[in-house]
Amino acid sequence: MKNFHMHPSPFAWGTRTYVMGILNLTPDSFSGDGLLPSPQPSPPAPLLPGEGGVLEAVEQARRFVAAGVSILDVGGESTRPGSLPVSADEEGQRVIPVVRALAEAFPGFPISIDTYKAAVAAAALDAGARIVNDVWGLRADPEMGAVVARYGVPVILMHNRSKPANAEVEARLGGRYVGVQYENLLEDVKRELLVSVALAHAAGIADEQIILDPGIGFGKTVPQNLELLNRLDEIKALGYPVLLGPSRKSFIGYTLDLPPDQRVEGTAATIAIGIARGADIVRVHDVEAMVRVAKMTDAIVKARH
Repeated sequence: MKNFHMHPSPFAWGTRTYVMGILNLTPDSFSGDGLLPSPQPSPPAPLLPGEGGVLEAVEQARRFVAAGVSILDVGGESTRPGSLPVSADEEGQRVIPVVRALAEAFPGFPISIDTYKAAVAAAALDAGARIVNDVWGLRADPEMGAVVARYGVPVILMHNRSKPANAEVEARLGGRYVGVQYENLLEDVKRELLVSVALAHAAGIADEQIILDPGIGFGKTVPQNLELLNRLDEIKALGYPVLLGPSRKSFIGYTLDLPPDQRVEGTAATIAIGIARGADIVRVHDVEAMVRVAKMTDAIVKARH
């Protein structure tokens, strides 16, 4: 096993917004951009990318890099409301060949592994990933903190209150959360993010390696997502870089009454406001458009610094 110690950070926080391009190696992505075929009613075997899927992922990554993304985010399990979990083995078989191919195709380029499973994260870091993006903020797998600390890589800790019981799925617009109770939305989200930070510290992860994500769309209603985005500066005030991931999500769909493939303008609004409120990384599907939105917003809001 490689031991990287602590990498010098590829990020100069505060100087610009970094755009993370999403590579979904799933058949059931909510946004319709999954790189695996949709499962037939009874798939004969686990859905894996195969050689064609790996080449397709590398081609998509090439387009992303040419468009100006700063990070490639590889995920093998859908987190949309109502999605089915996959085993660590199947998730690993989906993502590891792609991470390895990306690391070879783009040497030194920041690749993040979107997983909450320690075994998948470790295998991806061995294959060339350099960031762990954990949608459960180290709370799902007790081994995850130790893996991140051992490899000395940045970790994205996301706030998440998803419970399948709260999810409501509407065919055209997708899943959303209803009836999720917060005593005080911002205070609750901040407190729960700091629980993840405490887990990171306990595992030996350095403060400089921690990035926070308020978890837009994860266990929040449409009005809660809108409020969280508008008050992102309060998350930023916790003192860590912030990642924002609103791209194509259902709160945009319900606000505009549009399906996922028609949410580019709505996403652009969330990215611009998110950057104005302090986002350091934005995680997006529509990379060409959002790189431009980020660049323009940076020119307006970062010119003052």
